[in-house]
Amino acid sequence: MRLPGALSPLALALLFTIAGGLPSIAPTRAAEMLQLNAATALKAGQNGHFIVKAEINGRDVRVMVDTGASAVALSYEDAKDVGLHPSNLDYNVPVSTANGVVKAAGVSLDKVEIDGVRVSDVQGLVMPEGVMRGSLLGMSFLGKLKSFKVEDGVLYLKN
Repeated sequence: MRLPGALSPLALALLFTIAGGLPSIAPTRAAEMLQLNAATALKAGQNGHFIVKAEINGRDVRVMVDTGASAVALSYEDAKDVGLHPSNLDYNVPVSTANGVVKAAGVSLDKVEIDGVRVSDVQGLVMPEGVMRGSLLGMSFLGKLKSFKVEDGVLYLKN
């Protein structure tokens, strides 16, 4: 769900500039500028959690937004789906879970995007097979945003 009118002034300014034929701003640069000012609003589910579709390395992954997680944490299965080849990773990063400490694999994610809000070069963790069902979108993504806040059951993300 997009914020109503959140990009309207910027979008109009960019369209006016591009339509005016100024050679200093190419359409690809304009798209990058729009991306830098992307925003979205996400409603919490009935259980109060924010479960969203994220695009990670070009593939859709269902994740739960978790401000208590220090990094994006991918399940073994989701890591396979985004092309990380989890069977070839080095599981040497100790991670505390509800069931104790496990060793995860540190990875770098080229791109993580939610509803147009994109972050590049995001640090992540791949959990060992069977340790976690589903994936978490933690502070290694959220901390790179211009802002994020929760208000009245809505999570606002701005880049």
